[in-house]
Amino acid sequence: MELNKILPLIIADKVLHSKWLNTLSLMENTGARKISASEDPLTVTYIILKHAAEEHRHAFYLKKQIEKTGENVCPTYAPEFLLAPAYSKYYLNQLDTQVSRYLKQALKLEGKELRFGAYLLVTYAIEVRADELYPVYQEALENAASKVNVKSIILEEEGHLEEMISQLKRFSPQWEEHAQIAVDYESRLFTDWVNALAKELIFAN
Repeated sequence: MELNKILPLIIADKVLHSKWLNTLSLMENTGARKISASEDPLTVTYIILKHAAEEHRHAFYLKKQIEKTGENVCPTYAPEFLLAPAYSKYYLNQLDTQVSRYLKQALKLEGKELRFGAYLLVTYAIEVRADELYPVYQEALENAASKVNVKSIILEEEGHLEEMISQLKRFSPQWEEHAQIAVDYESRLFTDWVNALAKELIFAN
């Protein structure tokens, strides 16, 4: 089942919608923490700090949007307050692992160079996904006349993608080839995640 078919079902159920928002918040928070973990304490740049701060803000913003569903039932990121919790919690970790393994083999990177390269490629792949996911979600929200909206996130994610491309161009002349590998990894993980969401909805109904 495709995400644009799943989202109306989620939005129509207040509890599921709360868990969906909480799940997105978890994933944004995981991304922010991964960006911070990749920072070099001496050479961290303005762009990296800005990106980490904005991802944390997205996590907070999505958490705050739960109130608009009328079901404030997700106090933490515990599994019972998430959709497809196992896939949602390990999605970014798996992508990071796969990209890091690729960079070790293809570019022989290690240490802080490996962490920075993985940050660039993983974040690029996630930003490409965010540029697709949030507009689809926003359209579904508008179709359902929901009070929830993610327009501010859409605007910031567009800026993030441009920033990642700029950094990748400085990282490698073959940045597009490496970025496509990361996008391919992410696409497979995303498909697994959406399938897990669909199965959970079937059991919920």
